[in-house]
Amino acid sequence: MFHIDPKQAVLNHVANGSAQDQSGRLTAQAERIATAPVEKTMSAAVIVGVAQAIEAALLAVLGYAIFKIYVDATPIFYIPVILGATLFANVLINAARMHKVSAYRMGVVQIGRVLAAWSLVFITLMVAAYVFKVSDMVSRVWLAGWFLAGGALLVAYRLALRALVLRWTNQGRLKRRTVIIGGGKDAEALIETIRAGAANDINLLGLFDDRIDERSPDVVAGYSKLGKVADLVEFSRRTPVDLVIVSMPLSAENRVLDMLRTLWVLPVDIRLSAHMSQLRFTSKAYSYVGELPVFDMADRPISDWNLVFKWVFDKVVALTALILLSPIMLATAIAIRLESKGPIFFKQKRHGFNNQLIEMYKFRSMYTDMTDATASRLVTKDDPRVTRVGRFIRKTSIDELPQLLNVLKGDLSIVGPRPHALQAKADNKLYYEAVDGYFARHRVKPGMTGWAQINGWRGETDTIDKIMQRVNHDLHYIENWSLFLDLYIVAMTPVSLFSARKNAY
Repeated sequence: MFHIDPKQAVLNHVANGSAQDQSGRLTAQAERIATAPVEKTMSAAVIVGVAQAIEAALLAVLGYAIFKIYVDATPIFYIPVILGATLFANVLINAARMHKVSAYRMGVVQIGRVLAAWSLVFITLMVAAYVFKVSDMVSRVWLAGWFLAGGALLVAYRLALRALVLRWTNQGRLKRRTVIIGGGKDAEALIETIRAGAANDINLLGLFDDRIDERSPDVVAGYSKLGKVADLVEFSRRTPVDLVIVSMPLSAENRVLDMLRTLWVLPVDIRLSAHMSQLRFTSKAYSYVGELPVFDMADRPISDWNLVFKWVFDKVVALTALILLSPIMLATAIAIRLESKGPIFFKQKRHGFNNQLIEMYKFRSMYTDMTDATASRLVTKDDPRVTRVGRFIRKTSIDELPQLLNVLKGDLSIVGPRPHALQAKADNKLYYEAVDGYFARHRVKPGMTGWAQINGWRGETDTIDKIMQRVNHDLHYIENWSLFLDLYIVAMTPVSLFSARKNAY
């Protein structure tokens, strides 16, 4: 898979405009498609989340049912074993990449990997029972019965799930909005392959190609060329794009790398079509779009079940925090109102997921007639615009607490790259002008706290080095996201607030 080193991407600032907003460059045809109503399809993340939850629940219930039938003992010991084994099976099946819509379409491969994961669970249980000398406490009849019945249940469940997903696919309810990079005869062959084997899986929007000669006509197999590769950045911010298929030969290494450097800022899956390659690899080297073999070049950072988990995590944490912190928020609101006239909350436009504008909430920390909605001027030490209450709540980050409402609205996550004001500058340069690849931090939803904040990069960003360090940490978070990393960042945020207070004005 193609990988861009975040640190190298940040340090290699080049004047090619790839980091800049491409607004206004779309052709009339691209603008028409970008502004057209989007046909509703089923959410892959929801399907994966529900399918995974049902699978885990069925295995746990089955384990308990077999215990009730064959074991005459108290369930106090067995229930933790059942829950632990089910959770471990879930982790292993995820590690085998078998909780994805594309995996649900598989036949023998899917069943084989799932059964292998299930077998590993019971091998681990038996080894653990021997090591901890509790083998006499575990019923072998129950263990064998759960293993065999669970294997049969997984086969039946996966076959039923496969049939359901294939049915939805044939009905066109799982179509991915797709664009092709490339043109001419090669792209025409690719389109015909998609029509023959993936028409129900792909909603093809058009093509993007940097060539403007006879090798790349304006219309290919009935689909229009919508612009150059750089225009796809703005196009995908105007309308949802799920998948980019690159129609270039493997030998065109420089063209492929240039294209990837331009598009890596987008939260899309990027696949290199293998239909043009004369080389033949083993089947494990390919993934498939319908029957089209492709190489995985880049994946959206958080997808499928992980997207569902992050959504649940955000809502639970935000709601809990609102309840626990409501006395502090109420006291803050009263203090703001008593000190100066004006609204309690301050609203500010910022860039959110995929560069879309969101309206963020904060407690007002400045005098009403001095507020700066665009943040064209950074707040500095002893800034006369900031009230006495404002200085305290900015130092302690209490001013950020209303963003819990943004989390409940879905504009923010609890953890993610901190969103910046539109006109924020470092060394008199807008952030996206100062740092190449800046918009890559918008491939995930922004957050209330993040990896940069707990590592000391909080507060004033008045120099290019400071904003580069913050972006570098944001990209590291995106590339290495995991459940445990989010939990660690949440746990370390209160600690970092005290150690970084000197940087907050």
